[in-house]
Amino acid sequence: MDTQRPYIFLAKITLFTLIISALPLPEIVLDIAPFWVLLFFTYWLIYFKLQGQFFFALILGTLIDVLYGDILGQNALALILSSVFIIKIKQSFAVSNLSTQQIYIFSASAIYLLVLLLVHALSTQSFNFNYYLLATLLSGALFWPVVQSILSKCKH
Repeated sequence: MDTQRPYIFLAKITLFTLIISALPLPEIVLDIAPFWVLLFFTYWLIYFKLQGQFFFALILGTLIDVLYGDILGQNALALILSSVFIIKIKQSFAVSNLSTQQIYIFSASAIYLLVLLLVHALSTQSFNFNYYLLATLLSGALFWPVVQSILSKCKH
């Protein structure tokens, strides 16, 4: 595989992720929706061996911050820290069965959510926690097989 193809694949899945993230949906659906960028970026991290993963995590996180109008850098930090976790378990992830991969995705989503909650708690005076956000972790793990299947077909 040449070195240009993984970056083109990342650009395509980033565009697709941004479109999915920008869809107007009811508030409850948005609260329980998985972190799409994390799911798609995790696939890219696991199945492509390249340098500069944290730079791309920074760029993708910043794009999500701009799209949502969030505090600049919070999604970038969350995606970088989740990527650190994924990269540390990369060899185990690639050879694991699907249920173990879902546990890894659940853990990476928990790191992502924890960073978002910490940034939100530190930056605002009033902190309103919505328990539907915990469903985000489960939905990410449940959507992982679908994302993995779709992207493996698109990669070839």
